[in-house]
Amino acid sequence: MASKRGQASYSDTAPFLAQPDSTKEKNSERSQYSGEVKHAEPSPVEEVGPDEPELISGLSFCRSLIIVFVLCYVNLINYMDRFTVAGVLPDIEKYFEIGDSKSGLLQTVFICSYMVLAPVFGYLGDRYNRKYIMCCGIFFWSAVTLGSSFVPKEHFWLLLLTRGMVGIGEASYSTIAPTVIADLFVSDLRSKMLSIFYVAIPFGSGLGYIAGSKVKEATKDWHWALRVTPALGLVAVVLLILCLKEPQRGAVEHRSERSLVHTSWFTDLKVLVRNPSFILSSLGFTSVAFVTGALALWAPSYLFRSRVVQGTAAACIEEPCSSTDSFIFGLITCITGILGVGTGVEISKQYRKVNPRADPLVCAAGLLLSAPFLYLALVFAECSTIATYIFIFFGETFLSLNWAIVADILLYVVIPTRRATAEALQIVLSHLLGDAGSPYLIGVISDSIRRRKPASFLWEFRSLEYALMLCSFVGVIGGGFFLATAIFIESDRSKAEYYSGDQGTVEEDDRIIVPQRGRSTRVPVSSVLI
Repeated sequence: MASKRGQASYSDTAPFLAQPDSTKEKNSERSQYSGEVKHAEPSPVEEVGPDEPELISGLSFCRSLIIVFVLCYVNLINYMDRFTVAGVLPDIEKYFEIGDSKSGLLQTVFICSYMVLAPVFGYLGDRYNRKYIMCCGIFFWSAVTLGSSFVPKEHFWLLLLTRGMVGIGEASYSTIAPTVIADLFVSDLRSKMLSIFYVAIPFGSGLGYIAGSKVKEATKDWHWALRVTPALGLVAVVLLILCLKEPQRGAVEHRSERSLVHTSWFTDLKVLVRNPSFILSSLGFTSVAFVTGALALWAPSYLFRSRVVQGTAAACIEEPCSSTDSFIFGLITCITGILGVGTGVEISKQYRKVNPRADPLVCAAGLLLSAPFLYLALVFAECSTIATYIFIFFGETFLSLNWAIVADILLYVVIPTRRATAEALQIVLSHLLGDAGSPYLIGVISDSIRRRKPASFLWEFRSLEYALMLCSFVGVIGGGFFLATAIFIESDRSKAEYYSGDQGTVEEDDRIIVPQRGRSTRVPVSSVLI
């Protein structure tokens, strides 16, 4: 059965100097009485596809698909919750009477707690049951999000605190879910499933704007916008409990969890820091996070201010403010997310046939192409709203090419028992230098520019425009990091594929078998004196 291949472990009965392929239990038999060993011919690795009744993980293909779609649903509401606040930001500013810099803190506080707790959940996710960790985290952030909708206007600090606590719950899910998918599928099928999973990020973000704006319009109160995702979160917990079955780590890559020995957390970090493909791709993704974080919070407000300057919208003197721009921007984000993620995976898949460095090159192209379109969107905002939306559409589409590909790069340059830790480290790095600071930084720059001249609607618009231009330059820098990743990607992928857990980085081909008292033990070549 295909499912048994993932349960194979190394036998200790192979003869002296046996080849590695002959040491697997599935290819050797010991006579119960004579101690004689018989070896079968090693069988070629089989491709696993939808036609097989079971994957190597031991779960049926249909069950694995159900798990992926449940994880996608949770990822969707995860990002809906994150960007609902951005969809009603003008109302929050009027309600709490705050400026751009304090508004930026709402996203910064959330991301800071999210990234600080990510390594903790990465450590737990590599060692304990991932299903229950995710369920507890989702229930927690659902409860805290609901509580944040009841904060009185005199206590803005309490809203900041609750947004920070939401980050704790979301960290428990985001670091672990991709590793579950990695343990269900392999090769191109894994890439397709990851593309489905990561399309929920821009799509969920767009739904957050849409849900926030429409619920506010229906209820005439922005507080109700924060009460939608908690109910959906409880549904997600029930679905995880009923549908998710924990797959064996590394099974689909023909490894048993016994052959991939868990090392200490500090050893994991030490190895990951020395992995150039992982570090450089994470820095490239940091640029993506910086740009998306800034646009996610400020784009609807910027578009609204541009329409005020054009005279097509009335200024927001008191809540509720116009939510048309949040709705349109959310709709564009949904469409570009689906289009960009799917296109990026398909381009990478086809290009990989002629160039093994395709993944980082496609990511680099996405960032480098998005930068000029986002710049043009800012330049044309004062004179043409339609042109601005068109440039945003192309800019976000190119930016979305990266999401699934970056995740796939991490999964094939890092071994299974370090993947959750790697996800956590990438989250810390990308958020620490990316979207943890970019919303607040853009707000601070905008406020500092605005104070140079007397207050006016034109200068409010112009100050935010100048601040957002920073995003295009950061996108170009990110493209450079992905180009550097292409230099190391082949060697780092090979190291991860031939990794053996017994000695950290010793490859399978470097091992020989030495008998001890009639039995054999796998040891590194360097341990044997010849």
